Amino acid sequence: MANQQIDVVGMGNAIVDVLVQADEAFLARQGLTKGAMTLVDAERSRELYSQMKGTLECSGGSAANTLVGIASFGGSAAFIGKVGADELGRVFATDIRRVGVGFDTPAHDGGTETGRCLVLVTPDAQRTMQTFLGASALLGPEDVDPRRLAQGRITYLEGYLWDAPPAKQAMRLAATLARRAGRKVALTLSDPFCVDRHREEFLDLIDTAVDVVFANRDEALALFQTEDLEEACRRLSERTEIAVVTLGARGSVAMRGSERAVVEPLAIGPVVDTTGAGDLYAAGFLHGLVREHSLAACGRLGSLAAGEVISHFGARPMRDLAGLAAEHGA
Repeated sequence: MANQQIDVVGMGNAIVDVLVQADEAFLARQGLTKGAMTLVDAERSRELYSQMKGTLECSGGSAANTLVGIASFGGSAAFIGKVGADELGRVFATDIRRVGVGFDTPAHDGGTETGRCLVLVTPDAQRTMQTFLGASALLGPEDVDPRRLAQGRITYLEGYLWDAPPAKQAMRLAATLARRAGRKVALTLSDPFCVDRHREEFLDLIDTAVDVVFANRDEALALFQTEDLEEACRRLSERTEIAVVTLGARGSVAMRGSERAVVEPLAIGPVVDTTGAGDLYAAGFLHGLVREHSLAACGRLGSLAAGEVISHFGARPMRDLAGLAAEHGA
């Protein structure tokens, strides 16, 4: 990919996901906030991991999951994220490259471990995440390659990164470089608690450097501190070129100026695990956007990818999304 254009260059936390099925009683015993992503330190992460039985481990992280989805659609993608110089870091790098995503950010060799996210999936398919950022939080401006950003038709930024000051600087730099190269910038808000922590800064970033915003219902409401979804959608669409709000089982809505596309969800199978639904929705939408599809067509690709990933355990597609899209005429 050295000299060619890339559909999407994504920047996010390079995290190894550790998934486990858990019941409500386990969450209660551990004092966990159901449905939220909570940052924890290495000690708490190890302690909780020791209580988890029957785990599934794979490379993950929100933006990385999105890029894997884009590759599965047959698109081109590259990832900017920081791992440690350890076994988990090598697993992450090998795994993401194997599925066709470019990844050449140098590993951190200062002793900090690769980040990991403990994902507890309850019987209702909700996921509760305990994240140790580790080396992923050490991503900084020095890791941002201007040539990569110039290659990418769209630069996709993960809101979770905003929790780490060096990564926040890297995000701002990436957005600036992409815009300078005449490219589009997309942002996913990531989590309502993340929005609560950084509301004003997110609004400033959206106003000054972002062309496409992805939010779920709770994130959109949190961003504008309202309980009125219609108001949140309107205000978000006024501040950016394209605003996309996902609504779970109610589908999604995509807005561009006065244009509005309401998209139905697409069931590929029973709902097993909602981990990665938003990430894969973004993959489908961005894949369509790069190809200049209509908002409705972009949304259908997003719904297709989200429908596939929630039909099984884990946050990465298990079926070839290009083939699935052909089957469904999406």
